Amino acid sequence: MGQNDMHIQSVAVIGAGTMGSGIAQVCAQTGWKTWIYDLDRNVLERSYSYIDDYWKKGIELQKTSIEDVNAWKSNLKLMYELDDLMKPIDLVIEAVPENLDLKRNIFQKLDKITDRQTILATNTSGLSISKIANSTKFPNRVIGMHFFNPVPKMDLLELVKHPEIDQRTIDFAKFVGNEMGKKTILVSDTPGFATSRLGVVLGNEAIRMLDEGVASAEDIDFAMRIGYNHPMGPLELSDLVGLDVRRDILSSLEAELVDQRYKPHPLLDKLVKRGEIGKKVGKGIYDWTDGGNKKQRDF
Repeated sequence: MGQNDMHIQSVAVIGAGTMGSGIAQVCAQTGWKTWIYDLDRNVLERSYSYIDDYWKKGIELQKTSIEDVNAWKSNLKLMYELDDLMKPIDLVIEAVPENLDLKRNIFQKLDKITDRQTILATNTSGLSISKIANSTKFPNRVIGMHFFNPVPKMDLLELVKHPEIDQRTIDFAKFVGNEMGKKTILVSDTPGFATSRLGVVLGNEAIRMLDEGVASAEDIDFAMRIGYNHPMGPLELSDLVGLDVRRDILSSLEAELVDQRYKPHPLLDKLVKRGEIGKKVGKGIYDWTDGGNKKQRDF
């Protein structure tokens, strides 16, 4: 089956955090009936409010129309129980925290409550797709779909294949990315894939440079933006992604590759242990408490 023969009408997103919210928003904007679920109802309802605020701001900035927003809203529905997924659905995208046991448990349940034709995707940024897929009876329909934050603005979608996947699943995931307006790459199921492995090493080294007094956080970020044409510096990006997420990916790479190059820097560990994990809590490498505007901190 070629991409011209494919179609998609409905999507469910599991997990209503930053990534899940962004993925659900893009799905709704693409024109698909989109359900979003989270075990925590408060998180789920905050997610809807966040998406709604994003759309309202688009109207205020005259980047989108009221008619478009009304259509997108009609596509987006909250799902309070995972068992409510007992309906024909084309694609499920899991976007819960980076915990392998949690993801495997979710996929075991999805395997039971979805039709065999439903494609199951995980948004993990570094966990083994094979280990997630093999928690199901039909691993051939499982794929990694690694989105980037903020999902509505970032063009890249990293697709991750594993040995038991079938070509239909890969083709379908490419089709989904194309319909979303994303540019896709296809990588093998290796620790850190392509993007996370490079990204966390750059971020970890930038934290080492900050701790050693090589330059200020703002100057390190400025250098990479202006000197290397990066849209965002590695320290600001680490705060946006979440220092806890970055630390966990590094720890996983260190263990799986048995390589000290991936050992999280002590400053990164210290900030995570103090709960200062980035923009989502107001403090990380930078202080974000001034209306989301970043200010340098002393370390």
